[in-house]
Order: sequence, then C-alpha cells, then structure tokens
Amino acid sequence: GVLALAKPAGLPTQAVPGIESVEGLIRRQLFGEAVAVDLAAGRRRHPGGFLGIPHRLDRPVSGVLLLATTPRAARQLSRQFERRQISKVYLAVVEPIAADLVADEEMFEWRDVIRKIPDEARAEIVATDIPGGREAITDGRPLAVRGGRLLLELHPRTGRTHQLRLQAAARGLPIVGDQLYGSADKVANSAASSLALHAHMISFQDPETGEPVSICCPLPESPLWADWPQVR
Repeated sequence: GVLALAKPAGLPTQAVPGIESVEGLIRRQLFGEAVAVDLAAGRRRHPGGFLGIPHRLDRPVSGVLLLATTPRAARQLSRQFERRQISKVYLAVVEPIAADLVADEEMFEWRDVIRKIPDEARAEIVATDIPGGREAITDGRPLAVRGGRLLLELHPRTGRTHQLRLQAAARGLPIVGDQLYGSADKVANSAASSLALHAHMISFQDPETGEPVSICCPLPESPLWADWPQVR
C-alpha cells in the first residue's frame, strides 16, 4: 500500500548509514529490531522488510511525502511520477515582492531549462542547447502579501533538482531561508536546515484500487510560517 507522512524540514528523505533520515525512522517504526538484524547480516536492500521510496523531498523542505509498503505500490507510484500523473501543490514564502505578481493575482507559468551542476549540491538555469539541461515547468499564483513577503502557491509539472527554489530565485524571488539560492534571511535558516517551502498537497491514483486520492499536509508550527495562519 501507500504510506503518507508529514516530513519535517531538516530531515533528509534518505541518507547514508549513520545519518538520520525519514527512511531510517519509518523502517524502525514498521519493522523494529528486524532492521538491525538485517543490517548486521548484510541485507541492506530492504532491511527489516519492503519500504519503497518513489517520492523525495529536499532536506530543508517540509510537507507530505509518499512511501510504498509493497513492490507493486512502489512500481505504480513511480510510473505515475514518470508519466506526470501525480499533481503536487507547494506553498512558498518569497522575498522581495515582485510588484507585477502582486498586482495581478492570476496564474503564471515559469518555464526554464535546468542542469544539475556536476559535483555540487545545486543546480542552475542554462540555455536550451547546453548538455544535461532538462525542461522545468511550474505553474503558480500569488496568494497573499505580508511583512514585505509574498506567499505563492506553486504547481510543478516537472520534478527537476531544486526546481522551485531555483526558478523562484531566478526571478528575483528567493524562498525565505534558502541561502543557497540568494535568500538574505539568516535567522530563520541559521542551521541551513529549513526554508519556507512546504509540500502542501499531493493527488494520485491509489495503486490498489485506481481511485483518486488527495492528501493535504498542514503547515508546520515554525517561525517560517508564523505570519500565514490562514493557510494552516
């Protein structure tokens, strides 16, 4: 089946042994001591039992995350992601405010080519003829303005490395706390572990029944989101 959880900011989806992650926590909750037994015996592919990771969120991003508890569910969800059949909605607080976005509260489209920078944990927007570049498309709309910042609703149609973070920053709208891509906010992101980007909703087909499913994840209790209680 499918396991949906609220991932906290600062916790990686997956990590190497010795670093805490969503996968490690859930494995221990589901399989208990069997995880340690399997790891000690060298069975590292699915220690304790099957847990598929067809969906990932960046470490500093919070929100709804889908895991799979059967191989069939993992295959079905992976296929839906590959075919762009899964709809995702993110909320982001950006700075500074772009006057043209505030003035017109209609949908906008961001369309770029993004390339993962070799040997670096970041990406960049490149020309269409640069090797390794992949199309990145995001729809969005402004929701509210407060304290010199803008709340955006973002609907990524593709899933490139740091897509929303990079596309927002490229338009002079870095996500609050995202110092990697130009945010000036050093207080909210003192440990570089969280930023104001939240996976708010995901819609997919249940791998077992084929029925449509939508899951909404409330905003976390965090100073990053304290000014936006209306969207909790």
